[in-house]
Amino acid sequence: MIKILFFAGLQEEIDSDSLMMESAEATVQEVKRYVQSIYPNVDLQQVIAAVNEEFSNGDDIVKSGDIIAFLPPVSGG
Repeated sequence: MIKILFFAGLQEEIDSDSLMMESAEATVQEVKRYVQSIYPNVDLQQVIAAVNEEFSNGDDIVKSGDIIAFLPPVSGG
């Protein structure tokens, strides 16, 4: 199982801080598609992904037991 964490505005949109994905292995892009299949109104195109606390790109592999976090872009003023 892969644990998916959501931060900031994503938590509010999804109304949860985490989700589990039953998979032995997936790319970051596949995890994003999985989340969007459950929450089709959530836009993950601009989010930053981190696998086991290290920033990653869409082709990185997430394995069972890993934690992937999605962080929305930061804006300030």
